[in-house]
Amino acid sequence: MLSRSQARAFFVVGTTLSVLSFLLLTADTFARVPGQTRERNLSPAAIRGKHLFDRKNCMGCHTIFGEGAYYAPELTRVYERRGPTFIKAMLRDPEAMYPGQRRMWQYDFTEAEIDDLVAFLAWIGEVDLNGFPPRPPLAAPAPAVATNGAPRPEIFGQLCTACHQLGGQGGTVGPALDDVGSRLTHDRFVVWLRDPAAVKPGTAMPKLPLTEPQIEELAAFLATQKSGGQP
Repeated sequence: MLSRSQARAFFVVGTTLSVLSFLLLTADTFARVPGQTRERNLSPAAIRGKHLFDRKNCMGCHTIFGEGAYYAPELTRVYERRGPTFIKAMLRDPEAMYPGQRRMWQYDFTEAEIDDLVAFLAWIGEVDLNGFPPRPPLAAPAPAVATNGAPRPEIFGQLCTACHQLGGQGGTVGPALDDVGSRLTHDRFVVWLRDPAAVKPGTAMPKLPLTEPQIEELAAFLATQKSGGQP
């Protein structure tokens, strides 16, 4: 049993050490904030995008930094997962990207507002959150080279894998593309990618925001995807 004076001393010393520890940890945390948040990369566009994100109440459906709602996809690492091309296409017209499947509101953003939101999402993806959110064990990133050895275009990873699988990686909304080159020719891919609905009315595949060089690059790549990896 402690005497009254010993108990008082124990309380005073313990409280003092706890307060000092708290103050030191707080100071250390604030010292780390600029580096971990990549404050130097917080551009005026990203700041405008953050304010727009708040005004449109995006966190009413989405989550960033572990805060928000869980109705729609988590956005902390969306720039890394999808890339700017896919994000811009979704912000321009969510329904066009997933006809009849998406419930995201059409906000009619201007191109400047879209650029600001993309800048904001790019910045939050750079913030060091000590491993949060964790990477799903079954969602390893698709390799840069397809199963047949052909280099995978960057635009393929940003747009096509949102709906299609290749080599076991990607979405499941559309058919897998592992042997699509056995069914379609290069020229057919070009026509299809320019306007899928013109080739197949009623198709669920949207008209993607692709340039002619990107269409040509994708057509050349997809034409090599044949059964058994044979050219």
